[in-house]
Amino acid sequence: MFGLEGTLLILLVVCLVAVFAFEFINGFHDTANAVATVIYTNSLKPMHAVILSGTFNFIGVMTGGIGVAMGILEILNMNILFEQQTMHSIAMVLALLLTAIIWNLGTWYYGIPCSSSHTLIGSIVGVGLMYCLLQPGDLDFSAIKWKKVTDIGLSLLISPVMGFALTVLVMFIIKKVIKQKKVFQEPEAAEPPPIGIRATLIGTCTAVSYAHGSNDGQKGLGLVMMLLIAIAPNYFTLNPNLSLSELNSKLITIDQIVTGLDKQQLNHDTSSIQKIHTNIVEIQEKIIAVNSFPQDSKIKYTIRKDIVTIKKEIKHLEEVDTPLTRLEIAKNENLQQNIKSISEYVEYAPNWALLLISVALGIGTMVGWKRIVVTIGEKIGKQHLSYAQGASAELVAATTILIASATKLPVSTTQVLSSGIAGAMVAQRGIKNLQAKTIKSMALAWVLTLPVTIIMSGFLFWLLRIIL
Repeated sequence: MFGLEGTLLILLVVCLVAVFAFEFINGFHDTANAVATVIYTNSLKPMHAVILSGTFNFIGVMTGGIGVAMGILEILNMNILFEQQTMHSIAMVLALLLTAIIWNLGTWYYGIPCSSSHTLIGSIVGVGLMYCLLQPGDLDFSAIKWKKVTDIGLSLLISPVMGFALTVLVMFIIKKVIKQKKVFQEPEAAEPPPIGIRATLIGTCTAVSYAHGSNDGQKGLGLVMMLLIAIAPNYFTLNPNLSLSELNSKLITIDQIVTGLDKQQLNHDTSSIQKIHTNIVEIQEKIIAVNSFPQDSKIKYTIRKDIVTIKKEIKHLEEVDTPLTRLEIAKNENLQQNIKSISEYVEYAPNWALLLISVALGIGTMVGWKRIVVTIGEKIGKQHLSYAQGASAELVAATTILIASATKLPVSTTQVLSSGIAGAMVAQRGIKNLQAKTIKSMALAWVLTLPVTIIMSGFLFWLLRIIL
């Protein structure tokens, strides 16, 4: 299977089970964010709510694309998967998976809404840092792509602030537009809301569930691809379903278009054009080498790296150089189509991996939800959720998460929605409407997640590296 035998095949299965476990836990850890409102407002019975949420989490993973997954894959410099022994790469992936599972389970047990995204990012950074520390010679932290970490860190930092602020704004608008007092009151026990309110809450629950699948599900997909490239690089470094001979023709077209750009508009700075041309020539040489040495995974990795560089330099031409050049590149449909085509060689995931993550998240959503639901519904504010609070928080959360998925950035469903609930409570009765103890516990978990997971995953990588 995938050219693997014996121990490596067994370890691949073990690691895939660990990824399944991570995504399963992610499902029941985060599902409360979607179902809390419909359960606490009696819009749906708990079992119906979690089945609905699980179904749309599944659909979200299957149809949400792989942009966020590729973002997760870009946190680590992929060189390290080829510079160390395969067993050490397995130790790295296992360490970050075990860390994420342990932290998610711990926070779930105590009913603390905690970010699976923070957990995963901290785990990846931890193994990357430990890898750097274990290398001989001067310290070099290039194993981690710090710009990518910074971009993701900013999205994780800004998104809950947006969740809080936008929910306050939405609540303010709702108060101005809707005059029915019932909308702002706590639901009566076992009494379902009016049909319009009920439909709205079920709709926002569905939206959050789909958004969660389209973003959080891709994090597990990114882990699967990291694992497959680490253990079976010859098979998964490049998309095995695409022909390298067809790649060559696409590169020739890109080279002709880019080298034909107006040099004067580039202020005579042709470094990006030269890098693109150099990398295209190198890929063409490596395609020939692959035919002679089909089992040499490093040749395929070089092709992968060169494709990424070409895309980076074309983006540089679009973003940095003169407006006319940007327009010339952006409007060239032939160029854009060929860039998209070569991207498919490195930005892909097998259908079975997509299905694995979808099933894990979907099933996980249907169990273990109650602990976090109680926190979301009862313990953030001093009052239980009202119809307006639940709908506004979920509407903002779904919108924020879908925008993040479209921009290929991971965000925390937990943080966005929990912050939205807090914003709704403040909008209803002011800052005093928050339960200080719960807010402190959540804030402490959010603050501790990164340092704890960085240290834990680094230590586990060091330990597993010795063992394996």
